[in-house]
Amino acid sequence: MSSISIIGLGNMAAALARRALAGGNTVEIIGRDPAKAKELAGALGGATVGTAGAAPAGDIVVLAVPYAGAAAVLSEYGDALRGKVIIDIANPVAPDFQSFVTPDGTSGAQEIAKAAPAGAHVVKAFNTLFSHVLAAGQTEGRPLDVFVAGDDAQAKARVSAFIESLGLRPMDIGELPMARALENVALLQLGLVAHSLKHTNFSLGVGILS
Repeated sequence: MSSISIIGLGNMAAALARRALAGGNTVEIIGRDPAKAKELAGALGGATVGTAGAAPAGDIVVLAVPYAGAAAVLSEYGDALRGKVIIDIANPVAPDFQSFVTPDGTSGAQEIAKAAPAGAHVVKAFNTLFSHVLAAGQTEGRPLDVFVAGDDAQAKARVSAFIESLGLRPMDIGELPMARALENVALLQLGLVAHSLKHTNFSLGVGILS
């Protein structure tokens, strides 16, 4: 099992923490508001509370904050993230829900990797799942697929093992530049919500023909 620190106090942070604890992982909750962090950890049961800006206890750090705040978080922690595997779950979607706030030809994950300290390994994952769908863990009786992109094979293997502990299926799609494709999937999902399905009770995955 893995040692996980989750930076963030939102719905995705809570859903990930709950599944991580159920899967036998150790979980540390970190947020700028210590009272809210303590409240979330208490509601989860079994999670500890870390100190914002201090070195996270987990070997894997989940950056569960909006993309707009990611750079500030990385700056706040600085070298405390050296040697950590950082999971980026954010989508750098513009307010029009049809484009990105990142420069052309790159991805939010790649920008986060540029801002991360040397020795940290950024892996993109979980960005194509809505929080309540992640909490459910499956659709139509089968585990959710979690797409994973990253440059370091060992870091991806550790993230994949973590995903399996959640009862989900990791799907490696390649190196970190492929995070751009995953962020486009998020746009696709928003388009489905706006124009076709009209709700968020769905997930996208891989069906293998027999």
